[in-house]
Amino acid sequence: MTSSNGVAASNTDILAAATGMGPVTLRVGDLDAMIRYYRDGVTLDVLSADGDVAVLGRGTTPVLILQHAPELRSAEPRSAGLYHTAILFDSREALAASIYSVATLAPGSFTGSADHKVSIAFYFTDPEGNGVELYWDRDRTEWSWVHGSIEMATLYVDPNAFLQQYLTPETVDDPRRGLGGASVGHVHLSVGDVASAREFYVRRLGFESTFEVPGSALFVSAGKYHHHMAMNTWESAGAGRRRLALGLAQVDIVVPTRDDLGALEERLGHYGTAFRNDGLALAIDDPWGSLVKVSAAL
Repeated sequence: MTSSNGVAASNTDILAAATGMGPVTLRVGDLDAMIRYYRDGVTLDVLSADGDVAVLGRGTTPVLILQHAPELRSAEPRSAGLYHTAILFDSREALAASIYSVATLAPGSFTGSADHKVSIAFYFTDPEGNGVELYWDRDRTEWSWVHGSIEMATLYVDPNAFLQQYLTPETVDDPRRGLGGASVGHVHLSVGDVASAREFYVRRLGFESTFEVPGSALFVSAGKYHHHMAMNTWESAGAGRRRLALGLAQVDIVVPTRDDLGALEERLGHYGTAFRNDGLALAIDDPWGSLVKVSAAL
């Protein structure tokens, strides 16, 4: 087995191919407003609501966990943390329904759109300033790899033309009608520097590098997905450890089996990386204090 940078890798050096993302946990100041945005706008369902915590997702798949923390302030400008949570939809029709719903509820939250060759993406900012990407993947047979790197781009997408093509009359009347699944496709973080991000997320955590913007962004994945995570310095170059604030509380990663979790534990121990093990998951702080929790599906 060879990693994407051409260096020989054993099965215990990288995360299992079937690794995926779990829900993103956010600390929020106004829980009701945030539930309304993601439920009535993004079209997620409230899977549970218990006191100060609400879980939103689709079917049995959690996408966001919102923790009410009104005592906290917003993060300082240019600090490390969440760049965006990227929610993956099963079809362009489901994506169009969600875009239409958000545009109807909160038109000022739209920030842009792009064809990335591997996906079609639309970007928003939620009521508390957290970035949100809503996207659909092209089939993997349409992706192109060159020397171990995925080919991606940022090409213009006309959001109105996309809606005209894929928004159905049924979803105009009811954006939830006939929708398929949705999940966290990837998580994009703001970090202080790319070298430290590569050391932590590739060498220690076990993702493989898939794409890089030299000096400013790194995209990583398991199993040759275009990216499960990305880290950039576009608004956070030189940032140090995060202080406790509203916004990102935790990123969840799910490996296939307990054996995969054990392999990660061994790898972290080998590199002297501190972690907590509660018997169900490993909790690790990245170099900027963002909490990453890794659990096993089985």
